Order: sequence, then C-alpha cells, then structure tokens
Amino acid sequence: MRKLTSILAAGAALVAVQATLTPALAADKVELIYSDTVSENDIRSTTLKKEFGECLGSDFDFKPYFGATLFKQGTELTAMQRGNLDMGNLAIFDFYNQVPSTTLLGTPFLFRDYAHMRAVYNSDVLDPMLKEIEDTAKVKILAFPYIGARHLGYKADKRVMTPEDLKGMKLRMPPGEGWQFVGEAMGATPVPIPFTEVYTALQTGAIDGQDNGFPATHSMKFDEIINHIGKTAHLIAANEFTISLSKWNSMTPNQQAKVQSCAKNFEAALDKITLDQEADLEGKMKAAGIDVYTPDNAAFQSHVLEVYKASKYSRDWPEGLVDKIVAIGK
Repeated sequence: MRKLTSILAAGAALVAVQATLTPALAADKVELIYSDTVSENDIRSTTLKKEFGECLGSDFDFKPYFGATLFKQGTELTAMQRGNLDMGNLAIFDFYNQVPSTTLLGTPFLFRDYAHMRAVYNSDVLDPMLKEIEDTAKVKILAFPYIGARHLGYKADKRVMTPEDLKGMKLRMPPGEGWQFVGEAMGATPVPIPFTEVYTALQTGAIDGQDNGFPATHSMKFDEIINHIGKTAHLIAANEFTISLSKWNSMTPNQQAKVQSCAKNFEAALDKITLDQEADLEGKMKAAGIDVYTPDNAAFQSHVLEVYKASKYSRDWPEGLVDKIVAIGK
C-alpha cells in the first residue's frame, strides 16, 4: 500500500511539473509577424508561406499579413523600428532617408541582368552598406529575393522608344521620394499611387502606365488594360527581406541560423519561379495582343545615369563601389 501511495504521489508530482513547464515551453516559440503589400494569392505570397514559413518548423509561429492589411506600403520600416512589426519585404527605397548610401542600389541600369544582380548580392562588396543599415535603421536584411525586371507597361497609341517619348506620360511609381525620382529620371511625370490602387488608376486614366515586371503585371491584372510593354529592364528588382534587429537579437544563435537559412531558401525558390514566370508570361502577353518590344535602352541608360550623377542621390554613394559592382562578373 505504501508503495502504491508513493507511486501515485510521484505521478502527481510529475503531472504538476509538466503543467508548470508547458507554458514555459509554449513561450519559447518565436512569433514572427510579417507584413507585405502584395495580395495573398500572389505567387510571392504563396512561395513565402511555403519556402519560409513552413521551413521554420514548429519552433516558430509565422504570421504573415498581405495586401497592406496590417501596414500601408512604405510604413513597414518605421513599424519594425517601433517594435510593432517583426518582418517585411521592403524595397531599397525605404532606406533612402535613413541610410543615404543605399540610393546607389536603387539606381536604374546599375545591374546588367539577373545574373549580375545575383552575383553582386552573393559577394561581399555590399557588406559595409549592410552593416550601416543595421547600425542606423536597426533592421537586418536576410535575403534579396528576385521579383523581376521592371519594364514600362502603358496604354498609348504609340511606342515609347526614348526618354523624350516619355515626356508628359503619367507614370505610376510607388510612394516615396526615391521611387518618384526613378520615374522623373526616365523622363516621365511620376505619380505616387499605392500598389493596390494601380489597377483602378489605369482603368480611370489617372495614370497612363506603371513599371512592374511581367509577374506583377499579370498577378495584378494590369495586362487587362495596357497595350504596350517596353522592355527597359531599368531595375533588376530584388526586395530586401528584412527583420527588425530587436527581434533578431532576441533569438538564440540556433534560431537565428534557422531564420537565415529559411530566408535564403525563400530567395532561391522565388528566384527560380520569377525567372520561369518572366519567360512564360512574356510569351502569353504577346499572344494576347500586347505589343512587347525593346526600346532604345542605350539612350535611356545614358540619360538616366547623367541625371543621377547630377542629382543629390549620387552624393552619398560609397567611393569606388559603382566600379566594384560593375566589375563583378566581367
């Protein structure tokens, strides 16, 4: 009887210990709240949930919000800095005000093509800039997922071949001074409109065109309205897949390694999907009657780079970095 009583007592004690530990174990689960402007059905969103969210495993609670339902486009960086958001898929333009040297990476025609862009990001030439972003903006860039080359997609009765042909065209650019200057440097009249409102703006004539790649143009159904796509590839676009430094520093080294590994997993998966999509969608848009052509990109490049060199945006470019970037892969 004494033996049975001892066993029961030990069992009760074990249950009590387990009850005490369970909340602690649950508390160890890392919550990651993420905000993005693209729709939940966009291929970038579904790829993120699978290749990053599922990759994290049961030790993390990844909570993504899409369609700018949690934070408006352009406000994510501030939200991360204030501790209201853990992660976001930012554009390099979001860093311009706080880290002026980043204006270099938003310069049109900086990268020759996708291979050049990826080689640059896989090298160490940007390490000083990334360190500056962490020190100043208090966020850490985990990966640079490719989202496509940006082209001119517009509705008009003639082709745009040179910067002169863009004069007077109302070209949607994302909100933010850096984005607006891209449109201005190319010769257009830039109009700041949130991504989720571009379709209606095209439909009503509030804007004449927009400058997204084939995947985004298709997923947002802009190709239902535009009749020309000039393949300028002026920006070989990669987002900055970013986490707040406070959230990053709150994790253990093993947790950090897992997040970093899954971020690169997302980057690799989205790169392949985007490249495949670009080739496929270009063919489909041509077949649907959209005029897909290549403008005089040499004229655009010459004009745009001269505008940038004469502007405030080149003032903070790290000395010699442009030459280092251009030299990679040659």
